[in-house]
Amino acid sequence: MKENIKHRLLFVCHGNICRSPMAEFVMKKLVEEAGLETQFEIASAATSTDEIGNPVYPPAKQKLAEHNIGCEDKTARQITREDFEKYDLVVVMDGNNLRNLERMFGHAYRNKTKLLMDFTPHPHDVADPWYTRDFETTWRDVLAGCTALLHVLTEK
Repeated sequence: MKENIKHRLLFVCHGNICRSPMAEFVMKKLVEEAGLETQFEIASAATSTDEIGNPVYPPAKQKLAEHNIGCEDKTARQITREDFEKYDLVVVMDGNNLRNLERMFGHAYRNKTKLLMDFTPHPHDVADPWYTRDFETTWRDVLAGCTALLHVLTEK
């Protein structure tokens, strides 16, 4: 089955408990609904070590559940250099995440790193619900970004 994979995506945010797991599981759902699950490998990771091993933050998990998306076994992990070798595209949630990746790994992987909302007609940072507690805005950003990303990847 691995030989059918055309797209390997890694979503990244600061802690890997809110935005990036939301994007991971939204994208998995969109890919499944499109009947393309054999063509994609999708995961998420953090730039920090703050939340390693912790599950998806309960309000983020609840927001996914409202849309019939589960994330039960997901725990936070930090991105590694090996991830840049494995994944075709590292999709980050905001400019701070991008700067953190460049601080961690230099500019060597810049061509594999994109902001999620840059795939939409209205580029901006994905709202961070850790600070705002506004998980609905984050949901809308993630859904719009993942929908646009899937369109870009499947139209090529």
